[in-house]
Amino acid sequence: MAKDVLCEVNSCKYWGSGNKCNASSIYVVNRHNKQASHSEETDCKTFEPKI
Repeated sequence: MAKDVLCEVNSCKYWGSGNKCNASSIYVVNRHNKQASHSEETDCKTFEPKI
C-alpha cells in the first residue's frame, strides 16, 4: 500500500496538511461503468464533504 496518498480536494473531510489524505482506506471506481484508461475516467468514492 502507498505510504502517502496525496489529494488536492480541500473540501473533503479527509484532506490534510501537505495535501495528504487522512482516510484509513481509499476506494476508487471506474466512471460511467466502463474500463478506465486514464485517471480522468475514475472517481474517488472515499470523498466525504467537510461539514
